[in-house]
This record gives sequence, structure tokens and C-alpha cells, in this order.
Amino acid sequence: MPARPRPSVAATLLNTDQIELWPAALLRARSNGDARVIARASRILRRKSDGRYLAAVVPEGLVGLLPGWSRSEGLEQALDRLEAVEQTRRAPAPDTEGTLPLYGLRQRLETLELDADDYARRTGLALVGEPATLALAGFDRYRRPLWMTAAAGQAWRALQAAAATEGVRLEAISGYRSHAYQLGIFERKRARGQRVAQILTVNAAPGYSEHHGGDALDIGTPGQPPAEESFEHTEAFAWLTAHAGRFGFHMSYPRDNPHGIVYEPWHWRHQR
Repeated sequence: MPARPRPSVAATLLNTDQIELWPAALLRARSNGDARVIARASRILRRKSDGRYLAAVVPEGLVGLLPGWSRSEGLEQALDRLEAVEQTRRAPAPDTEGTLPLYGLRQRLETLELDADDYARRTGLALVGEPATLALAGFDRYRRPLWMTAAAGQAWRALQAAAATEGVRLEAISGYRSHAYQLGIFERKRARGQRVAQILTVNAAPGYSEHHGGDALDIGTPGQPPAEESFEHTEAFAWLTAHAGRFGFHMSYPRDNPHGIVYEPWHWRHQR
């Protein structure tokens, strides 16, 4: 494969349908061999369905990190995206490129025996596209990079800082999730014997989670388990209820919401 110039490293996630292009500095090496390559890389091609590292972008070109990586689904689309970034020598600004086309979403839903039109009609949930570019909004409770739209990320940091001035600690539990990641949640739960109808009371169908849009996040506070209803009894929840609206954040799934989603006091969405 021909050598490709090294693009600038920016705190942005370049998104494509099957593959994400991560800043290499934000990823942990999973073997000694990977560590040597990643230390020299600007970006890593990461498969969305399982999080596996496919290849690294180094000064002399691409170095594979997974056997058979060059036959990966969606690789050409990811390389086209990389080529476009290299031509400008800088990553595109988040919130300027819109969302990705919804390739393959209906097929994903068919694997769950879900009719997209019927599901949308029954739940009132909107179809949510994935942003083409996401911005680094800090790190979550588990020290994982937190990806959001630029506007939502800025609002989250301001919200978190304002709470801190009043002695309230807010932690991000999770932010952006891809359609492929959401499908994986369903597949893992089905493998444990849960029915799709049961899973849908807790998780939105792939394509219908607000997390796909990069403007929603689950919020927690130290000492509290993640994504539990008990969060509503914390000082952090009381503070959010009183102040989050000033920063554009709103709780999406209150009790008895019309979407059939269980009460989620931890889930908040930024709306400009």
C-alpha cells in the first residue's frame, strides 16, 4: 500500500460507518508490539463493532495491527476520510460536517427482528444519526475519552465546573455511542437470554439512542453506582434539577415518559 503523509494530531474523532479514526495518543496499546507502533502513530483505525484496532497511521504509511485488517468492511470509506484530512493537513472542526448517512441501519434492526417504521411509531423516538466528527470533551469516570459534539462538550465542561464551585462533583459515565456499539449491547443481552422486548425497556434500539448524536451523556457522582435510579437521591441530582437547564441540559426520560423507557435520572441531553 502506498505511503501516506502524516496528518496533524487533533483531539477529534473522525467517524465513518464501520470504522473510527482515533488520535493515537488517546488509545492504550494492547500488546508490546502495538505499543511500539502506536507510539509513532498519529491516528488509529478502530473497528466500531468490537473496538479492535485495525491499523495505525505512521509517517511512512499504514501499519496493520490485526490480521486480515486490509479486508475489513468499510476500510475504503475510512481511507477516503483519512485522505481528505491529509489533504488539508488538519482535522475538520466538529459540528461542521453534519451526520453520517444511515447505511445499513435497517439491516441492523432486522437482525433484532425490529421494523424501524413500526418502532418509531410506537415509541415516538427519533432516528439519530452519528456526527461525522466529534470533539474530546474530557474523560469519563473510567478515564476513557469522552466524545461529544463541540457545543455539547463545551456545555458539559461549563456545567461540571459550575457544580464544582458549589462543592458538587459530577462525573460523565458515558457519552457518544455508535449504532454498532448499541447493537452490541442487544447482542450481549440476548446471548444472556433476555428478549428484545425486555431489552427495549432499558435500551433504545440501534439508531434511536440519544447517545448516537453526541449531545447526550449519562452523569454520575463519586460513591454512586452508574446508571441506577438511586442517583435521584444524591446532591448531584438535586443540583442538576435546579441548574442544568441554564447550560442547555435536560433529563430525557422522566417517570412515565411517553417512549416506554424506564426512568433515567442519570441521562441528560444538551439541546441548543
